[in-house]
Amino acid sequence: MNSTGVPLSAGLYLVATPIGAARDITLRALDVLTGADVIAAEDTRTARKLMEIHGIAMAGRRLVAFHDHSDAAVAARLVGEAQAGRSVAYVSEAGTPLVSDPGFALVRAAIDAGVPVTAVPGASALLAGLVVAGLPTERFLFAGFLPAQDAARAAAIAGLAGVDATIVLYESPRRLGATLSALAEGLGHVRPAAVARELTKRFEEVARGSLGELALRYAGAEVRGEVVVVIGRAGAAAAADEATVREGLAEAMRTMRIRDAATAVAGATGLPRKEVYRIALGMTKEGGH
Repeated sequence: MNSTGVPLSAGLYLVATPIGAARDITLRALDVLTGADVIAAEDTRTARKLMEIHGIAMAGRRLVAFHDHSDAAVAARLVGEAQAGRSVAYVSEAGTPLVSDPGFALVRAAIDAGVPVTAVPGASALLAGLVVAGLPTERFLFAGFLPAQDAARAAAIAGLAGVDATIVLYESPRRLGATLSALAEGLGHVRPAAVARELTKRFEEVARGSLGELALRYAGAEVRGEVVVVIGRAGAAAAADEATVREGLAEAMRTMRIRDAATAVAGATGLPRKEVYRIALGMTKEGGH
């Protein structure tokens, strides 16, 4: 029974937990953690600490580990608990379960078994990073973590190049510099972006600028904490960039060969040379040079 005095009905409850500040947990989340018959957690130590902070006793209840390496039998047991009439609360280490965190296999198993699944919403690094970035929020794509390998990462970035929406990524602090450099190369150095680090924590930091500027800022830097990267839409920025490039090319091609002009303008704007050369070729066909 929770603090409202009303027992939780049987089912699976997906409970969002703070991403930093412990007080960011919701009152409803506290009710569910107080009243659940079984608690499953990506990290049982983190779950215990959170409950201790908020004065929630285990009172003999089971705390079950469920994470990326858990086998299907663990999910089946938890679903079985709900089928037997018990309430099961699931928490990821931080933030909202399933959002680049474990839980999908558990939710799918519950749905397939006809077990009710209830969201208990709350903190999310995805949404926190998006709203502080200063970039359009009416349409966005969450792309999770990019691949760590260079070739796979470049291919993934190429797939994002034409997305007409703000893009949100998670990244490891160890790979931030390399990822920003790859993003600048693949999406354009002047594309607006923001890097949000340690959100809701003591050393929270939000850096805003172009991808090229941010790549330089974090190149070789020792970065700590969780990182959210937010990238502006391709559409409007690309149109403005091309207008600037065409103006620069028109001036440069008065005295330079097309290849040399493309190299010079690419260096001045921070855009990929291939992209600038393509625009230059188009201008010659249009009779712009």
